[in-house]
Amino acid sequence: MLRIGWFSTGRGEGSRGLLQFVQQQILGGRLDAQIEFVFSNRKRGEAEGSDEYFKLVEKFGLSLVTLSSQEFRRSRPGRFSDHRDEYDQQVMGLLSPFTPDVCVLAGYMLIVSGAMCRAYHLLNLHPALPTGPIGTWQEVIWELMESRSSHTGAMVHLATEDVDRGPVLSFCTVPITGGAFAPLWAELDQESLSELKATRGEELELFQRIRQAQFQREPYLLLETLRSVAKGQVILRGGHLTDGAGHPISTANSTGLCLDEDILKAMAADGLELSR
Repeated sequence: MLRIGWFSTGRGEGSRGLLQFVQQQILGGRLDAQIEFVFSNRKRGEAEGSDEYFKLVEKFGLSLVTLSSQEFRRSRPGRFSDHRDEYDQQVMGLLSPFTPDVCVLAGYMLIVSGAMCRAYHLLNLHPALPTGPIGTWQEVIWELMESRSSHTGAMVHLATEDVDRGPVLSFCTVPITGGAFAPLWAELDQESLSELKATRGEELELFQRIRQAQFQREPYLLLETLRSVAKGQVILRGGHLTDGAGHPISTANSTGLCLDEDILKAMAADGLELSR
């Protein structure tokens, strides 16, 4: 059984949805795993979103560990980044009773220190292809629109000190042209992206449809990645990734496992169709 640690700030619906999705897959016997703990950098009462998140954790009977980064920041001079190592050392102390095989960063809004990256196999879900943009999902979508990209996707990679650029375990691809996308791209020929961004912002239909296409696949990408690790198809050891035969899966010429077919099968089993 794969032992999972779960890191999340727990800000909103997306974080709750991802935890609920994976835990329900575990309870349904579709993932041979156990979430050992859920860690949040907020404490009870700090925000409505995280309080709702904690209720979900309790509903599933999962171990909840918290350490307020906000309170920590207030108690130290200067920038939080100057004290990141100290904060993470305190977090790792709180988590010392647990022995996760992998940890998932699921809406965790802090950059983790090098020490924490070395202590755990931290899997980060990033809403872009391995060769795609870095940054938040909003920044990724705007850059995709700026470059008139035909595809986007999502990847799961090991968190390292090189933000969003650690070794890639897996990815999926998302076409964002043709079909229902075509008239939305055509709108960019009538008005500049900078003007649309200023007047419509994230309410722009193309922005919304790209996000929907990504968002639909992301939980299944994480699920199939965890399933690959649980089955020994991906082996994590000392920051290196290999397949079951010991061959590297993330090198200069290889960007992890493409899980498009696995995701299609898993979604079909749940009675879902991909939006196009």
